[in-house]
Amino acid sequence: WDHVCFGARVWVREKEQLLPATVNSCGDGTLVVTTDYGEVFYLQQAEVTRERVYAMHQSSIDGVEDMSALAELHEAAIMHNLYQRYQKDNIYTNIGSILAAVNPYKQIPGLYDLDRVDLYSKHHLGELPPHIFAVANECYRCLWKRHDSQCVLISGESGAGKTESTKLLLQFLSVMSQNSIAAPQSERTTHVEQAIVQSSPIMEAFGNAKTVYNNNSSRFGKFIQLHFSECGNIQGGCVIDCILTVCGGTTVF
Repeated sequence: WDHVCFGARVWVREKEQLLPATVNSCGDGTLVVTTDYGEVFYLQQAEVTRERVYAMHQSSIDGVEDMSALAELHEAAIMHNLYQRYQKDNIYTNIGSILAAVNPYKQIPGLYDLDRVDLYSKHHLGELPPHIFAVANECYRCLWKRHDSQCVLISGESGAGKTESTKLLLQFLSVMSQNSIAAPQSERTTHVEQAIVQSSPIMEAFGNAKTVYNNNSSRFGKFIQLHFSECGNIQGGCVIDCILTVCGGTTVF
C-alpha cells in the first residue's frame, strides 16, 4: 500500500495482463486506479500487493526511442511505449538494431521528403531519432565499410505497411545512388532506379488477396536484389517471389 500514492503511474495486473494505469485515490482503505483504456478498478487494501499493483518505472513513463533502454522488459511495457510514441506521430522505435514501425494510416507531413533523406544520409545509426531512412543509410554505408553484401528483412502482419516500407527503402537508396554519380544533375541516368521503384505496383498485382486488415495483401514474399557499382550507384537488380504466406508477405533486400 505504501508504494502507491495519488497521481502515481502504476502497472495493474488483471487476468494475467499488465495494464498501464494512474492512481485516482488511495484513502478509506480503497485504492482507485484508472487504466489508460478507461477501465476503473476499486481495490481493497488486502488486494494491493506488489504482484497486483506496482509503480511504473520512469523509463516507461517518459517513453524511450530505443526499447533496449526500458527498465521493464515485458510485453505491456513494450506495447505502452509504442502506443505513447504513436500518439505523438513517432511511428518508428528502435529495439537495438531492429526498427519497429507502426502504420499510422495517414500522411505525416515532412516524414519522407528529400530534406529528411539528406539529413539521415549524413548521420550514423542512433544519432538521430528512429527512422527507416536511418536503417537504409546504415545498410548503404556498410556496403563499403564492411566490404560485404547487406540484407534488410521487412516482416509484419497483413496491412502493417511492409510494401510501403519497401518503397521507402528503395526511395532512399535511389536518391543515394543518383547522388553518387559524378555528373551534373541534368545528365544523371535514373532509368535503373525508376524501373526498380516502379516495379512494385506491377509485382503487387499478382498473387494478392483481400484480408480483414488489407484489401491488397501479398500472399508471397519478395526478394529484391540490388547491384551497386564501386562508386555507389545502382547498376541493376531483380525481384523474385520466394515465400508463400497465408496473411502477409515478407520482403528481403
